[in-house]
Amino acid sequence: MISSINPFDGKLLAEFSALTPEELNKKISDAGEAFRSWRNSSFQNRKILMLKLSEILHDKKDELSRIATLEMGKLFIESGLEIEKCSRLCKYYGENAEQFLADETIETEAEKSFIHYEPMGVILGVMPWNFPYWQVLRFAVPAIMAGNVCLLKHASNVPQCAVLIEELFTEAGFPPAVFQTLMIDSSSVEKIISHHLVKGISLTGSEHAGSSVASLAGKQIKKTVLELGGSDPFIVLHDAEINFAVKNAVSSRLGNNGQSCIAAKRFIVSEKIVDEFTDKLKEKFLSLQSGNPINKKTQVSVMAREDLAVELEMQVNKSIDKGAQIICGGRREAAFFQPTILVKVKPGMPAFDEELFGPVAAIISFTTEEEAIRLANNSQFGLGGSVWTKDVARGISLAKQVECGSVYVNTLMKSDQRMPFGGIKKSGYGRELSLHGIREFVNVKSVMVNS
Repeated sequence: MISSINPFDGKLLAEFSALTPEELNKKISDAGEAFRSWRNSSFQNRKILMLKLSEILHDKKDELSRIATLEMGKLFIESGLEIEKCSRLCKYYGENAEQFLADETIETEAEKSFIHYEPMGVILGVMPWNFPYWQVLRFAVPAIMAGNVCLLKHASNVPQCAVLIEELFTEAGFPPAVFQTLMIDSSSVEKIISHHLVKGISLTGSEHAGSSVASLAGKQIKKTVLELGGSDPFIVLHDAEINFAVKNAVSSRLGNNGQSCIAAKRFIVSEKIVDEFTDKLKEKFLSLQSGNPINKKTQVSVMAREDLAVELEMQVNKSIDKGAQIICGGRREAAFFQPTILVKVKPGMPAFDEELFGPVAAIISFTTEEEAIRLANNSQFGLGGSVWTKDVARGISLAKQVECGSVYVNTLMKSDQRMPFGGIKKSGYGRELSLHGIREFVNVKSVMVNS
């Protein structure tokens, strides 16, 4: 059985039977059969269905938000914002997919030369719990608009969200088996990857999960896109507007209760303002109201599972053992972890070297901009980052030196359907979203013609 448990009160919400091997094989076969016709559907038909999905998401925002909040502890208001973002995503690809995948004429010696984009087949998505709708649709919507069909292995603690997503595609009018949720555990993933009908795998998750899936797919010579962890630097120069930077630091570190791969995690602050910045950040952290995430007044709630809070507690304690100091927070009770600030953080500590997937901010000071960039890039991760300064030209110059897939100047790091999203180093490879995302799971075919 796959169980849905409310992390706030520990109550069982629902249970689902895992698929038998025979049922799993049937779903994969159904996906292969669906692809044979879906690949030949017109972009206009796909657009109509995708815009309908966008509309349904908008109309059912409260219902969908409630389930996400109950299953993984996300604040209800944040769940609503996630659904709105998913609706925009569907509209974006519904309106732009045909243009993104149109044949491209190339001048060669041949009478006619062009690049043609065609779908690959059945694509498996292995998705996490922290954004239970957005992560799934971010992979599935462009893949389906390109003519592929999708199988979803969702995180085991959000099965209700997984079931609802398939129901949304059905309600929008997509043909059967174009999108299917698989109620399975992680042990079944290898079998799916090795199946001859599965042509590609998209995974968002931990470094360990990414390494495992990439290894399995590599043995089968199958395309993968990996979006893994991050330890994003939030670089604050001495001339930054401190109150503005602190306000955004709180949002970036505590959004989704800190459980975001692109949350700011290492706050690299000029020594000229680090004390003032830290004091103001502490004041904001201490002012936040904790409670039940379904309550609209709650600002900080539980993490998605108690074991995740325990792991975070261990990382904090190991950092303290190595010389870091807590100036606020640090207490854990079941799945709740207080918003926490660590100072005197240095390389060699978990708070610097590892991803802290929860409401913990690590403060690191620097003296020169060269040191700031060196600290920012001293990481196994390279997903995102930000630079905060009144000198925009300087901010852009420094942003170009940060080793990551996305970097923002004087604005929060976030994913946007119009911009490519992904990382380098151990944050993964490949890109989601924008034109680049829809071209990940297609065959880029060169065609040259002479009469």
